[in-house]
Amino acid sequence: MTKQTGSLYVVATPIGNLADISERAIATLKQVSCIAAEDTRHTGKLLAHLGVQTRTLALHDHNEKQRSASIIERCLAGEDLALVSDAGTPLISDPGYNLVRQCRAAGVRVVPIPGPSAVITALCAAGLPTDKFLFIGFLAAKSSQRQAQLAALPADVGTIVCYETARRIQACLDDVALVLGADRELVLAKELTKTFEAFCHGTPAHIQAWLNEDPQRCQGEMVLMIASEPARAASDISEQVQNTLKILLAELPVKQAAALTAQIHNEKKNALYKLALEWAGS
Repeated sequence: MTKQTGSLYVVATPIGNLADISERAIATLKQVSCIAAEDTRHTGKLLAHLGVQTRTLALHDHNEKQRSASIIERCLAGEDLALVSDAGTPLISDPGYNLVRQCRAAGVRVVPIPGPSAVITALCAAGLPTDKFLFIGFLAAKSSQRQAQLAALPADVGTIVCYETARRIQACLDDVALVLGADRELVLAKELTKTFEAFCHGTPAHIQAWLNEDPQRCQGEMVLMIASEPARAASDISEQVQNTLKILLAELPVKQAAALTAQIHNEKKNALYKLALEWAGS
């Protein structure tokens, strides 16, 4: 990489409240030669509000691989370009992965300009543990696939965070109750940083009831946070189940033994996995 090589700036933009954009982000958007945007019309409104006159080009899921080459070529020729998504931090459930990866492979400097992210914004105000969490993006649109995703979640990953659409949130909560338990602790955050920002804490059924109280609550963008399964003492697991787990642990890895025991006895695999880990470590 020579001194004449330009950079790609990955710029976070507001998820709702336009006042959340940083001075550094505004300065960057003004000084680059071009802004690669997920939706140029949407970004154009933000740029007009900020008084930024920089030209834009479209970079989205359907053209990212093809357009990345021309962006990299411009950076290698000495231009600085910026990447933005419709809202929040690019690449986090938004386009940009292929471009950033190709830039790094080509020796183009990639500079993050930090700012809003719905994941972190939701977590910091939810009241759920934040020392460890797993972000899984958007869950599948079909119920069967969504259930499979939820069932495959590993144990001990902390708070689980996902995005969901207003159209699918009720069905998603049904699947969470079915797979993870009707008593699982959840927090739903919607319309973050906007006028109708709201948080609802409770079981899947409680949140569904809250949504049904007001049609407006079933609108807008949503972040669903799922608390870890409460620790279950070995004394709460039947002797028969424990015996099966011990037998399988003698022949199989911890994860497989727990999953198979759960399947045989129709138990929750996360509780068995935690117990198996305790035994394996003792």
